[in-house]
Amino acid sequence: MKKYIYTLTALAALAVSACQNLDREFVTTIGQKEIEQSFGNVQALLNAVYADIPDGTVYIGGAAMMASATDEAEFTAETNPIQSFNTGSWNAVNNPDLVWGTYYRSIRKVNQFLVSTGKINLDPWKLDPSASAQQVYQTNLAAIKRWTYEARFLRAYYYFELVKRYGGVPLINKALSLDEDLSKIQRNSLSECLQFITAECDSAAAQLPLNTSTLPYVAATDLGRVTKLTALSLKSRVLLYAASDLFNTPSWAGGYGKPELISLPAGDRVARWKAASDAAKAVIDAAALPTLGAYKSLFNTFNNGEIIFTRSNAASNTFEKNNSPIGFSLGQSGNTPSQDLVDAYDVKVNATTAAKFDWNNPAMAADPYANRDPRLGFTIAVNNTPFGTPARNVQLWTGGLDARPIPFASKTGYYLRKYQIESLNLINGNTGVHSWILFRYPEIYLNYAEALNEWSPGNADIKAYYDRVRNRTGVAMPLLPAGLSQADVREKIRNEKRVEFAFEDHRFWDVRRWMQAPTYFNAPLRGVDITRNADATFTYKPVTVENRVFTPKMYLYPIPQTDINIAGGLAQNPLW
Repeated sequence: MKKYIYTLTALAALAVSACQNLDREFVTTIGQKEIEQSFGNVQALLNAVYADIPDGTVYIGGAAMMASATDEAEFTAETNPIQSFNTGSWNAVNNPDLVWGTYYRSIRKVNQFLVSTGKINLDPWKLDPSASAQQVYQTNLAAIKRWTYEARFLRAYYYFELVKRYGGVPLINKALSLDEDLSKIQRNSLSECLQFITAECDSAAAQLPLNTSTLPYVAATDLGRVTKLTALSLKSRVLLYAASDLFNTPSWAGGYGKPELISLPAGDRVARWKAASDAAKAVIDAAALPTLGAYKSLFNTFNNGEIIFTRSNAASNTFEKNNSPIGFSLGQSGNTPSQDLVDAYDVKVNATTAAKFDWNNPAMAADPYANRDPRLGFTIAVNNTPFGTPARNVQLWTGGLDARPIPFASKTGYYLRKYQIESLNLINGNTGVHSWILFRYPEIYLNYAEALNEWSPGNADIKAYYDRVRNRTGVAMPLLPAGLSQADVREKIRNEKRVEFAFEDHRFWDVRRWMQAPTYFNAPLRGVDITRNADATFTYKPVTVENRVFTPKMYLYPIPQTDINIAGGLAQNPLW
């Protein structure tokens, strides 16, 4: 009998107990038929599809976050592949985020899994007339049905991860053999891809349960699993991208011969923005809305009413080691926030008024962290503030314990606090669970506000849902002022997305879909130079850390050259 090797990674979300080890693996050499007939083994095949959801905390080179390829941050070690994005040295052969093959392997797993669900042998329960066996049989039937829609959602999610990088991609939605002839495969249009993804979201949302229970919003058995809210949230994101400038403005591509691969057909932009706002409102209307609580602790849990879908990892301290200040034991600096990001956090003038930070304002420049949006302190470790265990103040002034000229000290004058479990003592080997959140309610609120502002400016819901994010517990920043123009509201929403979702892998894509990359990514990245004065006060001066490169071709990734060599029908993206 022909043998197959399957690596089956079990996530706690799909295990019998929600507390099982997230990284548990086993390898079996039993035959494919035996695997597909086993209820438990087919479930494990789905677990392996879930395991392919990326962990953005250690995304590039095992340490760099995508934030370090944006104006949010600089990765300290210049040898990390993420730096290719910033220097413009990436191409169809050398791409630090080379996920084309990765996601197609995940899609292939789904296609194989969907075939396997029809082969599971339930006869031991079906043919047993006892009430207990019949109950197990019905439970297993329901589980298989749910798995099918979870898998279809995951396939749609992986397709969108491809689409936002490459535009239209080949839609392969049947199980192919390993020796399949791929030489004639071609890319589907962007429109076909987006229609497929949203249709799969609709199907999943219609069949999957809402993630509500006696626990706040998330059933113990649903932690980390796809639900109706997850499917609706992906649809919200997809339709927001579909309405945005990048997928509606092919002129950047310089007369590219296949515009259908990178742009939607000319059409009613108002209708596209309305579809995006309707999709976000569907999430909002699907369940009672949670209270948005403490900001910093949100990123060190996977059971919070604000979270719609998350990847939760096994307990570790890798993130803390990667990103703690250089002067702390085992700290490696890692992803260090930029001055550009710090400047985006508003100054709270009073309970009803916020102002942009301005280096030309002497009072602000003298004390640049006073009266700032609290999310600044929750996200970024600034000079002379407590950090870590055992705690001490971060010394970011020149000559300080965490600053230049120490090798690998932060170049920006900041360290990352978000996601850090600061109670961990790294010397003692303490570990903790980190979550990588894929969808949470504030994204939906701001998606709704953004889309509404584009087709229905002045709509009262714009302020209502923008304010929900600003008014969260522990933040309580001044709300959206009345009387702003559509353009002013647009900039308010965009900046709110910037600070609310810093280091959550939104900025890289948002700036592209807004077609603002030449402004933000083709400009010098700034940090701050800090001098400690004789009277123990500090002087702060913004400085250039690195000159960054962005050209129009970088709006989309190049199709990997190796795949074009194999499948000659794959058209390359423009300007590459």
